[in-house]
Amino acid sequence: MTVPVLVAVAWPYASGSRHLGHLAGAYLPADVFARHQRLVGNEVLMVSGSDVHGTPITVRAEREGVSPTVIVDRYHREFVRQWDQLGFSWDLFTTTGTDNHAQVTQEMFLAQLANGHIDRRVSEQYYDPTACRFLPDRYIEGTCPHCAYGEARGDQCDNCGRTLDALELGDPRSKISGATPERRETEHFYFRYSDFTARLMQIYDDKPHWRPHVLNFVRGYLKEGLLDRAITRDIDWGIDLPVDDLGSNKRIYVWYDAVIGYLSASKEWSMQHGDADAWRHWWENDESRHVYFIGKDNIPFHCLFWPAQLMGAGELHLPDDVPANQYVTFKGGKASASRGVGLTIDEGLALFEPDGLRYALAANFPEQADTEVSIEAIARRINEELVANWGNLVNRVLSMLHKNHGAQPASTNRLEQDTALLRGVDETLLRCGQHLHRIELRAALREAMSGAQSINAYLNATEPWKLAKSDPQRSATVLGTALDAINGLRVCFAPYLPFSTARLDAILGPIDGWIRKEVPVGTDIEKPLPLFAKIDIDALTA
Repeated sequence: MTVPVLVAVAWPYASGSRHLGHLAGAYLPADVFARHQRLVGNEVLMVSGSDVHGTPITVRAEREGVSPTVIVDRYHREFVRQWDQLGFSWDLFTTTGTDNHAQVTQEMFLAQLANGHIDRRVSEQYYDPTACRFLPDRYIEGTCPHCAYGEARGDQCDNCGRTLDALELGDPRSKISGATPERRETEHFYFRYSDFTARLMQIYDDKPHWRPHVLNFVRGYLKEGLLDRAITRDIDWGIDLPVDDLGSNKRIYVWYDAVIGYLSASKEWSMQHGDADAWRHWWENDESRHVYFIGKDNIPFHCLFWPAQLMGAGELHLPDDVPANQYVTFKGGKASASRGVGLTIDEGLALFEPDGLRYALAANFPEQADTEVSIEAIARRINEELVANWGNLVNRVLSMLHKNHGAQPASTNRLEQDTALLRGVDETLLRCGQHLHRIELRAALREAMSGAQSINAYLNATEPWKLAKSDPQRSATVLGTALDAINGLRVCFAPYLPFSTARLDAILGPIDGWIRKEVPVGTDIEKPLPLFAKIDIDALTA
């Protein structure tokens, strides 16, 4: 049965270049999963976009002396270019700066207000006496009350991952002036997240397929009980409130509106495709499947706050899985755009071919634990695994077929070892697909590589290069069988390696399903070029 699958991918702040930790943590896993879901015949809608209301944007704009729009435009263009270079298969990559997103956010706000899940409260927030302004959470840094990390932000600690209230920070300081901020009263709208603690506890009692670290994090939060949070701020960069109760200089705050982007992007995609109601097929359909690809620092926003907002607005589809990845580390430190730790995506693309970079990161996805990435480790994976195993296999079979036959020969009188190889590839396809369905992307890639090793072992056992002289017909059968095996196994690699897959499509025909197909007898086999370039590690690290 065809299933509508929403692939919802974390929205990067358009405040600076993204690094390989972002790529491995959220964006590449999403593309691999979406490509597999399309191959098995499901209706995929993969959406995301640049988050343009994040306070890191206004912080950077003030530091550079430009408007936030200049920063947003610069980095949104960079993201789009990088996604194209990496072969990402977005259905829509937009921004939270569209009129559509503002309208959807305001509609959700009004629905929640009408349903009694938003109210007005006077509370204390930090005020910078030097800059003469209230400070949004990310304009404040201080000491985390949970782990004593000295550079925690006002909304979240990068070290322990806990969400925070800025008033909890020890030794707070303004990122604008460096001054110690003062507590002052201000009135804001609050979302009543506490209304949904019990319902969410019930939901997360029945998620046995979720990653343990995600469930443990969520259940720990719920045990303490969700706190109501202010969803407006005293700022002039953000979405306008649809009501005027609080007066001027109030805006909807970024971490309330950013997650609404998954819904607004779905509606924008629908309008672009001429059916304004098409989004309902994913969002008002019990048979649909919603999978959110994020890093573990975003778990509370996607597993707690966003489901609560969805329930507060009406009966929209809740997340079915949130396979949040752990962190990627560089030389022992967590990759961080704000602190300049780790290789940027552009730096990675300057050093490695897109498929090579995709492969090396996918083989090291931080699915269950933090993983270490380095230039040397990426290069070794490309050389020792991608080039030496899969790339060499494809090249040697195509080269022998070109040299000895010029086309795919008829594989007559196949022996048990020939049919066993093809059965093994079919079983690999099945296991690989099962892993991908469960979002076990590293395991699926290991299955594919194991399949390549089995074809190499078959060639080494049969030695078709020797049979070409002593038994040409048997040589033809062996090589034809090997190419049929490769044709099946390349389906497993297709979600990971879009560019080399397209090159093989030009030789063997397009992949149109999660199944092995025989290469038609007589298919022309021209002299092949290597699929992947070997990396000169010494030159790379000199």
